[in-house]
Amino acid sequence: MTKVDQNFYLILHNLRSAHNVGAIFRTAEAAQISKIVLSGYTPAPTDKYGRVNKEIKKTALGAENYLNWEKVCSLGDYLRQLKNDKFSILALEQSSESVDYRAVSIKGSTVMIVGNEKTGLDRRILNYCDLILEIPMKGKKESLNVATAVGIALFRLID
Repeated sequence: MTKVDQNFYLILHNLRSAHNVGAIFRTAEAAQISKIVLSGYTPAPTDKYGRVNKEIKKTALGAENYLNWEKVCSLGDYLRQLKNDKFSILALEQSSESVDYRAVSIKGSTVMIVGNEKTGLDRRILNYCDLILEIPMKGKKESLNVATAVGIALFRLID
């Protein structure tokens, strides 16, 4: 049994770019994750009126049609419910408390949260997390595009 047979959710919080959201949907579908949860101002594949987001559709290439996803109003309430449901909560974020993502092995139901392309995740969200993961940077740039980082971490975690 592989880890993708367990519950593995991705939470996209306050992502600005619909192109990033679509790319993450495509990667998540390829990895067969259980659900994508959208919070804050992260754009959704369809709005509350059922209108399709063309930028997400363009980059997701149909993956949005095969994945379970939902939009939540209160990320704090949602994370408290996940804790009650015995999910391990991980963040992918650069922090003084972060650990190398390659050193982590997941067991059981897990959720990974990623945040805004420029500002990341704020402390209130990180306080809910059991572990903060980081991808070590070897070059001069301090970070990766969020969709790229999700792909790297996701496929390592489910391996």
